[in-house]
Amino acid sequence: MQEVTEFLQYLLVERQYSKQTQLAYSEDIKDFVDFLKANGGFTRFQAVDQLDVQTYLTQLNDRGLARTSVARHVSSLRSFYTYLVRVGEAKTNPFETVELKKGHHHLPQFFFEAEITELFATTEGPTPLDQRNRALLEVLYGTGIRVSECANLQLDQIDFDLEVLLVHGKGNKDRYVPFGDYAKNALTTYLEDGRQQLMTRVSEVHSSVFVNQHGKPLTARGIRYILNQLIQKTSLTSNIHPHMLRHSFATHMLNHGADLRSVQELLGHSSLSTTQIYTHVTTEHLKADYMKYFPKHN
Repeated sequence: MQEVTEFLQYLLVERQYSKQTQLAYSEDIKDFVDFLKANGGFTRFQAVDQLDVQTYLTQLNDRGLARTSVARHVSSLRSFYTYLVRVGEAKTNPFETVELKKGHHHLPQFFFEAEITELFATTEGPTPLDQRNRALLEVLYGTGIRVSECANLQLDQIDFDLEVLLVHGKGNKDRYVPFGDYAKNALTTYLEDGRQQLMTRVSEVHSSVFVNQHGKPLTARGIRYILNQLIQKTSLTSNIHPHMLRHSFATHMLNHGADLRSVQELLGHSSLSTTQIYTHVTTEHLKADYMKYFPKHN
């Protein structure tokens, strides 16, 4: 279908979405088309009305999909129809008025500061990989950047004099993120020693900051693997994912009195409401401490 092909190209070229995100949109649209074909036939997107949408939503719920999955389907189709209206391929957006009941928001997981200390202890060592892992943790935790931003970090994005990173974020939005002495020292040691040793194993030359054991640029999947390996060396029982270091950065900043707007800028959130979820985390932490330590009347 030409409309779908053009929309997916629009996501890739103009919106600069990843191939993986583009695929998710494609699958959601296909799911909707398959539903229409199985229920009276599919003629064209412009013929879809409110009844079709409501019947589709009922079918999604009957399939037992989680609220978040239903919301993703709706979001994809709403965006698709917004595009069709914008380019004159549809007069109205049948998904525009769809509202889903809000479910329970899962609070982001984070490490307590003592757990961060234990995690960092696993990188104490003289080998090139120890040096890389130390620098990797210092950057992820000390700046709060996304794992994809970390994987794509290039040497010319680090300014050691000003102690800032130039981060290329979502939607091709750049931002400057400061880093402290711990990250500076770890990066300096790694770039001058460990990375040099790892790079000598390959003939190609590249400017990616973080490399794997073969000197190749480290991927987001590679970072996830490294963190899983590190967590297994600790006594921590929680599963780790790269975003936990980002969540920890934001939570610890707020716990120590940082301004919410400043944290929003550092994280690269376009909306303050996205950052506000971390205030709920700190509130929950305070409530837990209150229930644990407040002397109760007996």
